[in-house]
Amino acid sequence: MTMPKVVLFANTDWYLYNFRLSLARKLRDDGFEVILLSPGGEYGPKLQELGFRWQPAPMNRRSLNPLRELALIVWLARFLSRESPDIVHGFTIKSAVYGSLASKLAGVPVRVNAVAGMGYVFTSRDFKARMLRPVVRRVMRFALAGCGSALVLQNPDDVALFERSGIVDQTAIRLIKGSGVNLARFKMRPHTETDAQGPLRILLAARLLWDKGIAEYVDAARALRKENRSVKFLLAGLPDEGNPASVDRAIVEGWVKEGLIEWLGHVSDMPKLLLEIDVMVLPSYREGLPKTLIEAAACALPLITTDAPGCREVVSKTGVNGIVVPVRDRIALANAIRLLDDDRVLARKLGLAARDRALKEFDECIVIEQTLAVYRELLPTLGRSTIPI
Repeated sequence: MTMPKVVLFANTDWYLYNFRLSLARKLRDDGFEVILLSPGGEYGPKLQELGFRWQPAPMNRRSLNPLRELALIVWLARFLSRESPDIVHGFTIKSAVYGSLASKLAGVPVRVNAVAGMGYVFTSRDFKARMLRPVVRRVMRFALAGCGSALVLQNPDDVALFERSGIVDQTAIRLIKGSGVNLARFKMRPHTETDAQGPLRILLAARLLWDKGIAEYVDAARALRKENRSVKFLLAGLPDEGNPASVDRAIVEGWVKEGLIEWLGHVSDMPKLLLEIDVMVLPSYREGLPKTLIEAAACALPLITTDAPGCREVVSKTGVNGIVVPVRDRIALANAIRLLDDDRVLARKLGLAARDRALKEFDECIVIEQTLAVYRELLPTLGRSTIPI
């Protein structure tokens, strides 16, 4: 039996390492030939050290130069023609669109595209983003259509958006909630009496993008500081220079000097960090399905997030397994943090409920199996390969 060859294509090697490594391992363990494809970076060599074949792609995430983008599509098509994979699985909008276009040119029979969140073009209010939106819609409509293609979305809001837009046929849409989390890595911190006495430690862990609600988080810190509350605001993550919505490093350093936040930068050991905090906050404007919230939930931490696509899939209702606040509402965010600072019993209750839901719905084994089911659905009609059940 010939096992399929799969190309996993993302816009950063960081994404492949942090979000799709478990999928790549499962595919490899099941006998698939796996190629990981992304622009170059520090994580590519780490993937190679783990025994994966990683190929750097000449992709500039911020480029809007038509000639450069056309050259990238041609490069991808030639690469795929040489490799002749059975499946190309693209992640994020740009990789999904370019990977699908190149796959069509190269005759790749199955194209699976996972769009985790709508990205800068669809979430930003910038003039440039609004101008690009109709163009991107048209390109997506052409790239993602056709036999052997599936579009994987992470939350019902994105499903409804794509169904209304007509970008793809509704029959091609699949809902898989997130990229999955290895919940076994995240432990529940033992509860002690001192937890109710010390300063409340708040964490926002994300790429430093404005649409993650960074400004609202800092504004909440400023408001609670004026009340002389002993709340510690931690920020984990780095600016994403490839994203137009990235927060400038100098601005973050200014917040640190002002005493509003403690900036941790990149954190490689999230399970350890989550054992040292009390509340996870993500005031994002829109998500696919936020992994950091699920990781924090696995540690039985109370969650504060926004009533935004993706976020509301993790925290369904205020007072059940977290607190939901309106998008871009710094006052409501400060009020939610104040509530948990004053009521540590409630914080504990919400954290335990969050953990229970995470274990039932968001373990990576569930997501990986659902992904393989999409592969199995599309490949048998081709008569080329068989995927083990």
